[in-house]
Amino acid sequence: MTTTLRPAEPLQRNPDGTRSRRFHVCVNSRPVGEVHLATDPVFGDAVARIVSLRVDEPDRRRGRGTVAALAAEEVARGWGCRRIEVTVPAEPGTALALATALGYVVRNRNMEKPLGVTPPALPDGALARPMTEGEYVAWQAESSADYAREWARRGVPETEALAKAAADQAALLPDGLATEDMLLSVLEHEGVVVGTLWLAVRGERAYVFDVETRPAHRGRGHGRSLMLLAEAQATAAGNRTIGLNVFADNTPAERLYDSLGYTTTRCSLYKPLL
Repeated sequence: MTTTLRPAEPLQRNPDGTRSRRFHVCVNSRPVGEVHLATDPVFGDAVARIVSLRVDEPDRRRGRGTVAALAAEEVARGWGCRRIEVTVPAEPGTALALATALGYVVRNRNMEKPLGVTPPALPDGALARPMTEGEYVAWQAESSADYAREWARRGVPETEALAKAAADQAALLPDGLATEDMLLSVLEHEGVVVGTLWLAVRGERAYVFDVETRPAHRGRGHGRSLMLLAEAQATAAGNRTIGLNVFADNTPAERLYDSLGYTTTRCSLYKPLL
């Protein structure tokens, strides 16, 4: 029996500048699932995303998903894309196993932790305060550059990485320090600035967008203090969970988050289209 993709709709031109299309996964013309393929709103037509891939239960474990994913890659090549990306649940097996078997590489992980009712205390000597306007200007430039470098290290062309960093900050911090539900803090230890924290506290779920210990003060536990600060601020704001993103191969950060009780919920992967 032959597994193929059959368009389920015309090619869509979306308001955000992306294009997308849904396809039926068919076995001998019999629909057994669906693939939704789109280009990336930041990276543009150079990057495709498998938004979703589903195979109906009776037809699973027969290689249908593998063939559908490979067929989606061919469609993306036809669109002129140089890279394809997908985000999948972190549970072993199924989607994550399929993606890695097809040559996709994990770029980053989303992690999450439930919060208690009592904000954790900072270690002795640690003090948090709001970031000043002058500090914000310097932090914004440095944070954006570091973020772009992290993407570039993982296969994203420099121009695309810089564009993503600028677009993300513009979207998330439209009013700078005054942006609603965004907390930008400085951590001091015995009067010396040792790190910074950018935390979103909207809704029931807080999110750590950026946490950075200054290079001269790394390896002294300040990263843990910054994460305790994030949890304390989130708890005080009424959030019930806290999440973050960590790039693959950032072993010190992964160990820290694991030790603090964070668990991986989703993995984002990519694959060059040669």
